[in-house]
Amino acid sequence: MAEDPLNPVIITALQKRLTKRWHDIPCEVTSQDPMLNLVEENHKRNFTLWHHEDDARREDMGFEFIYTAKRAIDHNNQQRNDFTEQMDKHLFALFGENFSDETPMNSETPGSIIDRLSIMALKDFHMQEEVDRTDASPEHIEKCSFKLGVIKQQIVDLGSALKGMLDSCKDGSRGFRVYFQFKMYNDPELNPALYNKNK
Repeated sequence: MAEDPLNPVIITALQKRLTKRWHDIPCEVTSQDPMLNLVEENHKRNFTLWHHEDDARREDMGFEFIYTAKRAIDHNNQQRNDFTEQMDKHLFALFGENFSDETPMNSETPGSIIDRLSIMALKDFHMQEEVDRTDASPEHIEKCSFKLGVIKQQIVDLGSALKGMLDSCKDGSRGFRVYFQFKMYNDPELNPALYNKNK
């Protein structure tokens, strides 16, 4: 039986699996299912962002290195938002006909929850690395073990919230709108700092 691409257990397991795999091999998106493909694309951007954020905090590499990292962060963050929006558009196409003018609307969308789960998968992986360190103090291991437990509970809670939201969208008891990003700072026609630079 094929996996249900809207099952939060499938989504979180995929994010966890990809996080581990991509630390060993280059990021590659392979899911053929339209929804899971978008989940992977979104997670790829968060994975890339995480490591560029690490680079941007290096004080030993000089201005050019940090500048390049900051520009990469900006680029990947825009794509991350784009894929979150695409997930919502895909899900709205599936469920939108169940919503009416009277349907209560969620302020958070399914795509934004999946995006948060993606980040939590990265936190889970990297906090586990801290717990597994052999060169750290017992106090460090204890603190990180506590944080890891909280992260794992948050993943469970977010997965449960996503399931409840998707179930409500299926029966039409709750809905959501696609919140288009309309980012202004990247658009040379909307950002005064860009369109006034030659004046």
